[in-house]
Amino acid sequence: MKNLADLSINHSLFSGEVVGEICVLKFKAMPLLHVTELEDKEALFDYLGVLSRNDDIKVLLIKNASVKMECNEYIEFYQNMIAAGASRQSFERMSNALSQFILKLAELNKIVIHADSGNVTLLYMTTSLACDYRIVADNTVYQNPNFKLGVIPTGGSVFFLSRLLGLMTTSKLLRSGQDITAVQAQELGIVDDVVPLKDLDQLALEAARRYARYPSRYCIGIKKLLNFDLKSLNDYLEYENQLFRKLIRPC
Repeated sequence: MKNLADLSINHSLFSGEVVGEICVLKFKAMPLLHVTELEDKEALFDYLGVLSRNDDIKVLLIKNASVKMECNEYIEFYQNMIAAGASRQSFERMSNALSQFILKLAELNKIVIHADSGNVTLLYMTTSLACDYRIVADNTVYQNPNFKLGVIPTGGSVFFLSRLLGLMTTSKLLRSGQDITAVQAQELGIVDDVVPLKDLDQLALEAARRYARYPSRYCIGIKKLLNFDLKSLNDYLEYENQLFRKLIRPC
């Protein structure tokens, strides 16, 4: 048996704990402000590496931060970086960090469940799209600050949405710039379950326990087959970053 204590952690970016055969990873407030820091990013990726090598854990449950950068805050954050003369490299670091995290989630040899609530920007939605099961509170609203900024979304959101919804629906959705409620997201297939906010933690853990009872090799095999085109995702993310560099506003 691997040392489960290695998965109990309290870091500035996230916390981790073990609940039976489930690892619960919870991001802390404003994770976007931390994930671009090299030490924080390495700590997160090292943690996922330890998790992937632990055969006693079958499911990873990710809980997004309850306090995160909402639409107007993201717009202000981006505009302030531009006003402060941030280089293209600063934006690229942010984009690359997210892309690397997305790839690690898609490649992870565990079933990954994502729980979220409140106002969620397209950037944070992308994290959930790389997971295997998505459960959100009924107060969840997905927002697209990129539309107002005139900046292409990063992290693979177009890749995942087009696979889930098809090209035409994805195009209409992203070009409208409209918010998407939890119910609308479920109808579209962006999320799997919508639950009352007060029950989110309990029901997310129940979903994780349900998946932990499934035949592990079977579930991971299905995941690998569904993610057979991970090379396409990697190629897409590289192209996305190239396009982002070309289209970003000059500093």
